[in-house]
Amino acid sequence: MTRLRTFPGGAHPDECKELAEKRAVKRIPAPETIRVALCQHLGAPSTPVVKKGDKVTRGQEIGSQNGFISLPTHSPVNGTVAGLEEAPLPHRRSGPVVVINTESEEGGPAFEPWPDFESRTRAELIERIKLAGVCGMGGASFPTYVKLSPPPGKKIDTLLLNGAECEPYLTADHRLMIERTEDVASGMRILARALCVDDPAVGIEDNKPDAIEAFGKAGIRVEVLRVKYPQGAEKQLIKAVTGREVPVGGLPLDIGVVVQNVGTAAAVALAVRDGEPSLRRIVTVSGGGVREPGNFDAAVGTPFSALIAEAGGYGDDVARLLSGGPMMGLAQFTDAVPVTKGTSGIVALTSKEARRLTEGPCIKCARCVDACPMKLVPCLIAVNSEHEKWAAADELGALNCMACGTCSFVCPSDRFLVHYIKRAQDMIRASKRSKEA
Repeated sequence: MTRLRTFPGGAHPDECKELAEKRAVKRIPAPETIRVALCQHLGAPSTPVVKKGDKVTRGQEIGSQNGFISLPTHSPVNGTVAGLEEAPLPHRRSGPVVVINTESEEGGPAFEPWPDFESRTRAELIERIKLAGVCGMGGASFPTYVKLSPPPGKKIDTLLLNGAECEPYLTADHRLMIERTEDVASGMRILARALCVDDPAVGIEDNKPDAIEAFGKAGIRVEVLRVKYPQGAEKQLIKAVTGREVPVGGLPLDIGVVVQNVGTAAAVALAVRDGEPSLRRIVTVSGGGVREPGNFDAAVGTPFSALIAEAGGYGDDVARLLSGGPMMGLAQFTDAVPVTKGTSGIVALTSKEARRLTEGPCIKCARCVDACPMKLVPCLIAVNSEHEKWAAADELGALNCMACGTCSFVCPSDRFLVHYIKRAQDMIRASKRSKEA
């Protein structure tokens, strides 16, 4: 039997994937009005290049790149710009959006298709990926072209695709891998060429045997991972597959590795092979709070409310609405927020699923220490945060926490550990910015 790869620590929350994992992806048309965020990626928002009353076409640039850690933004529809405004967004309180009244979604490629991408240079491929606005579609939404442009002296020898999808409820990547295997495989080959890597691999948890089989038939090297949260976190995936550890304060490129989500790989294939900017994505809509959970191919800018309607609408009991999964997702105060390139899921939880906890005192059991995938001591960082001892929290490695929620999940006293640690992170960063100023 093949040894299943994994990492130290972690937890095993209920997967709850049965709600949507067998639901084929349904493509839905763009609604009458969409709100396309100009800050869909990590870094600086793009700069609007359209104004109210302008006609736009599908694939047209409506926001220009604004710095190195930034990307252009494109219209997913043909229509008329109704205005530019500040609006609530799923990943932040608010941000600039371009409001477009949809007329149609017809149109050909925005760029010249390169089906012969093997004949293109590394620089050409990276520039196309940048111009197409491709960013990470599995988490932080980091601009993809930046990951493909390591600084001098950083030699990349390993490319890993992340197909773990370890968050409960979410199945968008799973459906993508089995329904659009060739898109992911083509994107992987393009990314490997851009990085000069010879033997890329995809990591998939063993609860997705159909995806493992599909990639095996496509000739892709598959690393089978043990089901454990947060196996899909970048550093944990690297540890499981390569045995290498990203240094504290470092990046994967420091140890010669680049990780890309399988959704990002598919977007790269569309951008390079087909000349298609990043305009749509697959979103899981799930949880006990919707009547018909499923997976939907939606235009960027589609409001969450439209996708919930496609999932049969809300059930009788909805206690919380999340963008993303229940471990790292962000609670939403409105379903008017738009889908962005990084929206992997919309989860509506019932009062039972989103039970409110009463926090108790730390009993010093060290379960959080055993479970922490970053080898931190969450209970001590949290205590120092409670007492506003920011320097002590910093010395304990608060900034290395990725807020995966594993510590809070395993805590028998239901301590709000992630809350305390994130507060410490905010205060430590604010202090350092103040000293630098």
